[in-house]
Amino acid sequence: MTLLPRTLRLDPSDSVIFPAAAAPGEWAVPGGFCFWDDTEETLQGKRRQAFRAGFLGLASFGWSTLVEVAEATDREAVVAALAAHILSAYGAPDPTAARAAAEEEIAFAESLCQGHAPGTVLALERALEKGEVRERFRTLHRRPASLNSLPVFAIEEVDEPVERPDLTKL
Repeated sequence: MTLLPRTLRLDPSDSVIFPAAAAPGEWAVPGGFCFWDDTEETLQGKRRQAFRAGFLGLASFGWSTLVEVAEATDREAVVAALAAHILSAYGAPDPTAARAAAEEEIAFAESLCQGHAPGTVLALERALEKGEVRERFRTLHRRPASLNSLPVFAIEEVDEPVERPDLTKL
């Protein structure tokens, strides 16, 4: 069984904080390679947010704050999509090099899911430390429901965000 990260959206905030938000349910990778040439000076605004906490969705190539571990049904299609993106958007020298880079990124994404049950939520924190990129990953597990307490948060799946907040008016 192949496990991969799949984008998860709990609220509309990703569409506000990232340059482009991944749709819920896309296969994802950490995507640190997208920031290979960035410096503290070039990481500004929404790009900085994507750098700090974004997983790269592999259908839209937008960003997601959270992913969940899920069973992947067609790993080959995921690798092919990422390889094509690496070739076109990042100038890989040829399709073979793009595929090798995609395989490496997918293998890393799979390693993040190892040992976790499907449904486990993953978050990442990425930072520049002494000129090097550091990535830290956290797992968030659902707590068993208790009859004596009410949940503070509930997850509700929707096709479209219910509202689009205007943060400039808040």
